[in-house]
Amino acid sequence: MTSASAAGAPTPAAPRTRKSVTGTRKTVAALFLLPALVLLGALVVYPIGYSIVRSFCNASGDGFSGVDNYKALFTDDGIRTALKNNIIWVVFAPTVSTALGLIFAVLTERVRWGTAFKLVVFMPMAISMLAAGIIFRLVYDQDPDKGVANAVWVGVHDTFAQSSAFPKAHPGRESPLKPDSGGFITSAPVRSGQPVTLPLVGVAPDQMPDGAKPAAAAKADPGKITGTTWQDFTRGKGVGRLGAPDPSELGYAGMKIEAVKDGKVVASTKAAADGTFTLPGSADGAQLRLPASNFKEPYNGVDWLGPSLVTPAIIGSYVWMWAGFAMVLIAAGLAGVPRELLEAARVDGANEWQVFRKVTVPLLAPVLAVVTVTLMINVLKVFDLVFIIAPGSSQDDANVLALELYRKGFAESQPGIASAIAVFLLLLVIPVMAFNIRRLRREGRR
Repeated sequence: MTSASAAGAPTPAAPRTRKSVTGTRKTVAALFLLPALVLLGALVVYPIGYSIVRSFCNASGDGFSGVDNYKALFTDDGIRTALKNNIIWVVFAPTVSTALGLIFAVLTERVRWGTAFKLVVFMPMAISMLAAGIIFRLVYDQDPDKGVANAVWVGVHDTFAQSSAFPKAHPGRESPLKPDSGGFITSAPVRSGQPVTLPLVGVAPDQMPDGAKPAAAAKADPGKITGTTWQDFTRGKGVGRLGAPDPSELGYAGMKIEAVKDGKVVASTKAAADGTFTLPGSADGAQLRLPASNFKEPYNGVDWLGPSLVTPAIIGSYVWMWAGFAMVLIAAGLAGVPRELLEAARVDGANEWQVFRKVTVPLLAPVLAVVTVTLMINVLKVFDLVFIIAPGSSQDDANVLALELYRKGFAESQPGIASAIAVFLLLLVIPVMAFNIRRLRREGRR
């Protein structure tokens, strides 16, 4: 015994064992984790394992087919188209969504209504893919009276290139006009001082130009060519005179008339609101032609869901939904950017574009990478939008791997190939997920 003990000093107490909150250690922890592990195994591990096994079996599932199903991934035309479209999706959809999210986040940072704008941009995230697909199927409708995209496109087009108001017009009975290169021309030459009648039919009353007025008979002018072009049709049986303007008949306002001699246009004019027109004396002895431009079909917009544009159109609907997601995450990262760095750059003489490009974007690089990678994972699984928006005639051109998996597994009864596609998608997602996890862990250690 030491002198300290002899002096009566207290002996240090042995350290007490610290118990866990539950009072036990591994047993209770395992019991709490068991339900989650069972669900994880049933919903994740088992389907993955079964898909891998099924991908090596034939269509009936009772025989081993080796790697034949995986060979089909690179030999089947439908799967190759889907793979090509998936590459387009992975390259463009996340990039455009992240870029728009960055622009929205930066531009709305200093404005009063920035929160309201972010709410509006983020609102599509509350809509399911199914609902968004139905919305954009209507937006991209070919008919400008139904599809918003074509309504806007046709409106812009007609502002600069007015469409014809008479696409269905044609000569009626006993008409002096005959067909000519998509238009119509008089059978005989015209003479000064003799009014010309150019009657047509075939334009629905509700399709007549807004400025059209009741047709009037042209007055004779000894030194000029005068005439009338009008809708020679009067509603009601036995009412109206054929070949002469009636009070209820409308003139073809804006109809273009050309005087042609020896194949050359010597004069031209447009009909007034009442259909009357006047040509100079140089048109004497010429034939009057109504050129094909009067009768061309009205511009009907762009075939958004046609084979060439269906994939970009669907990507546009995806960007509409997910740009708000990117904006919110980038705005959160932007809030953590040190303001003194931005101000220091401005004091050094940098303009706003230089501050954005050389300071803001580099500081947001980790956030931008996480957003882009997250969207890439999401894009690899896209199915709903393509299935709903693409019409049957263009679905093969808009095909993606997830949709092809569904078609092979359910529509074509080839579960082996469908399982191979599922495994291939998993292999594509794993490296992207691993990259994202490594980056998050790296950021967490800083």
